[in-house]
Amino acid sequence: MNKIEMKNLFLIFGTAKKQALRMLKSGKSKKEIHQRTKCTIAVNNVSLSIKEGEIFVVMGLSGSGKSSLLRCFNMLNVPTSGSISIDGEDITKMNKTKLLNLRRKKVGMVFQNFGLLPHKTIIDNVAFGLEIQNINLKERYEKAKEIINIVGLSGYENEYPYQLSGGMQQRVGIARAIATDSQILLMDEAFSALDPLIRSQMQDDLLDIQQKLKKTIIFITHDLDEALKLGNTIAIMKDGVIVQQGSPEDILMNPADDYVKAFIGNVDLSKIITASTIMEPFRARVQL
Repeated sequence: MNKIEMKNLFLIFGTAKKQALRMLKSGKSKKEIHQRTKCTIAVNNVSLSIKEGEIFVVMGLSGSGKSSLLRCFNMLNVPTSGSISIDGEDITKMNKTKLLNLRRKKVGMVFQNFGLLPHKTIIDNVAFGLEIQNINLKERYEKAKEIINIVGLSGYENEYPYQLSGGMQQRVGIARAIATDSQILLMDEAFSALDPLIRSQMQDDLLDIQQKLKKTIIFITHDLDEALKLGNTIAIMKDGVIVQQGSPEDILMNPADDYVKAFIGNVDLSKIITASTIMEPFRARVQL
């Protein structure tokens, strides 16, 4: 079942968006459009289907449009054209009240720089979204303690963010995002500021948390190893366009173009490709 459907999405920054969109659809290049309109094409005709409970990774180099795309899923970036449906409802057509509820209750966000409130304790940081929802102190503390235990931070409830390591602070960020029972987590380069060993541990922790909670996660990264480790599905972006989308094995076995080939050039395929994948073409020939 698809949790999210994105269809023909365009995101253009600038004052002459309509003119830029017409030019883009008529085949003009991004460079020509920028020269004539001063508009920037951030997302170019992207369509995606994201299943409930999967980790969907969007990856690409800096400037590819991946973070701009992510912020469309909670309408922090308002698309120029196209639709985004969550549970069958097009969020691009929501009024301000509905959007506020979407952000508070259905779609949580985990930031690269943690985004914690330095003057609040860990339990108050985790419970912050519940406080905004006007949930009483006893109930939100009970919920926050439950989530703190899930992310492995029991005993740190009364500490402050500065007293925790980077990896622990990011666990607090994840806990805050899931404490409100958000069904969807948006994670923008969430681990890229961490040291390599801590980053690897956080990836493992995220997979453990996902095993327990079955969230729908949209994870942004520029790191292929991270994408291959975390993603059920990977979409590779370049210049605002999705150039390939599929399972990790699909992308490694059948790169769509030279850009994707360059990405996967240094990957040890033996760590990713399973025997069953290699056998599939053989099985198909035998059945014929």
